[in-house]
Formats: sequence, C-alpha cells, structure tokens
Amino acid sequence: MAESTHNVFKGTNEQRRKLKKVIAQNKDVPGAVLPVLQEAQEIYGYLPIEVQQMVADGLGVSLSEVYGVATFYSQFSLTPKGEHRISVCLGTACYVKGAGQILAEVEKKLGIKSGECTPDGLFSIDSCRCVGACGLAPIMMIDDEVYGKLTPDQVDKIIDSYSE
Repeated sequence: MAESTHNVFKGTNEQRRKLKKVIAQNKDVPGAVLPVLQEAQEIYGYLPIEVQQMVADGLGVSLSEVYGVATFYSQFSLTPKGEHRISVCLGTACYVKGAGQILAEVEKKLGIKSGECTPDGLFSIDSCRCVGACGLAPIMMIDDEVYGKLTPDQVDKIIDSYSE
C-alpha cells in the first residue's frame, strides 16, 4: 500500500501535555509501553509515528520496541479514524451473502481503502469479523447504527445521509 499523504499529524498542545503526564507517571514502571500506548491512543485516537516517538523518548526505549507493541496488538490503530466510522462485517455469514461487494462499494464511494480515513476526516473504513447479526447479513455499521440485508446499490444513499 502506498504511503498516504493526506493523514498529516495534527496533535494539540493539550494532547501533548496529557501524554507527557502519562509518560511521567509510568516512566519507572516495568513494561510501561503497553499501558502508555493505550493511554496515548485514548488521547489522540490513534498512534501516529510522532506519538510513538514521544512514548519511546519519554520511556527511554527504542522506537522499534514501541512500534513492535503498537503493531502486535489489534487494539491499536496507526491511522486516524473518521468522525463517522464505517465497519463492514466480513464474518462467514456476511461474506457468503456479498459483504465483499459491500466493502468494495464503500471504498469506491469514499475513494479510500479499508483501514484509511478520508482526507476531510469525515469517514474511515474498517472491516470486522462477526458482530452477531448474522440474520441480517450482509451488514455494515456506521458508528453504532447497523444496516442489514444490504445490497451494493444501497451504500451511496446510506453514506450520503451522514454527509448532510
């Protein structure tokens, strides 16, 4: 995947202050990288390289160690999330009922791939595994709203309703 040029890190001084406080509280705690990264993601919403570098410098560990933890655990995101988070279920029931086509239509509509955020920060797309709504397959979630029994031709109208 090509490096995205539209996700420029825009941390605030308040976020930096909060992160520095978390780092200071954990500086001498063995194994602090994981809990500090969890707090950092709460503060920033994701873990860009700039935040990883702050954590590494603050805890006195290598950037590669921080990056290794950030990429090992699926709870962490290295890319920003949109104001509206779209998730397409690719669990077995959804997949066999056409979820791959739904995901492709969402990507086409927004001009981004799964795991990315639109340049305006309005939408991000992810795929997920079973959300327990197999009877509604295939499904897409936007924020906490579930859309079931989808067809590709419904995607545009649903996404447009979040842009208005």
